[in-house]
Amino acid sequence: MNGRRVISALVAFGLLSQPLFAYGDLDRKVDNARLAYRELLQEADDVVPRRLLDDANCIGVIPNVVKGAFWVGGRAGKGVLTCRNESGEWSPPIFIKLWGASFGLQAGGSATDLVLFFMTERSAKALLKTGFTLGGDASVAAGPQGRTAEFGTDITFRAEIYSYAKSRGLFAGIALDGARLAPHKRATNSFYGETVWPQDVLFEHRVDEIPDEARALLAELP
Repeated sequence: MNGRRVISALVAFGLLSQPLFAYGDLDRKVDNARLAYRELLQEADDVVPRRLLDDANCIGVIPNVVKGAFWVGGRAGKGVLTCRNESGEWSPPIFIKLWGASFGLQAGGSATDLVLFFMTERSAKALLKTGFTLGGDASVAAGPQGRTAEFGTDITFRAEIYSYAKSRGLFAGIALDGARLAPHKRATNSFYGETVWPQDVLFEHRVDEIPDEARALLAELP
């Protein structure tokens, strides 16, 4: 491993080992995710196509993604993920973390909030094992624009995940190839005040109590 890779690895570890939020502020992180999702859905030009909203199996929201000061192009952030069952009920959220190499914005600028639409349950279950690389282990594409937009050559939803990011105050599709995504088990356990398994939370809704902030987030979802 050359010197540049060593530096990148050390900075990446630093971004993730030093929490971007105190565990006592997890409720605020969930509320920020709710506000980010609401902002995406309330944009005047109706950014997200209705078909994507209707067909998504899971939704992830990562507010306040930051760029490492000494890691050129590096990004890191923590947020939440929820999945819906066959009855259309959304699960209590689990916490997730994202980090990795540079990813570009179609609209330019630096990403602050990310919203990910998982189109297959397979991609969510793969995430829960050990995490995965977007664009490698799971296909990812920049989210299409407009509620009435056609998907062109991707009309059959060939991508497993579609992503949007806020840039300069507006959301746009974003390419996330090369970024890593994984569950954040310690944050999830702290949020619920008990030891839980992410797969049980997402697919069996198995938690003793759902905090008010999580209920408010779920109420925003389609």
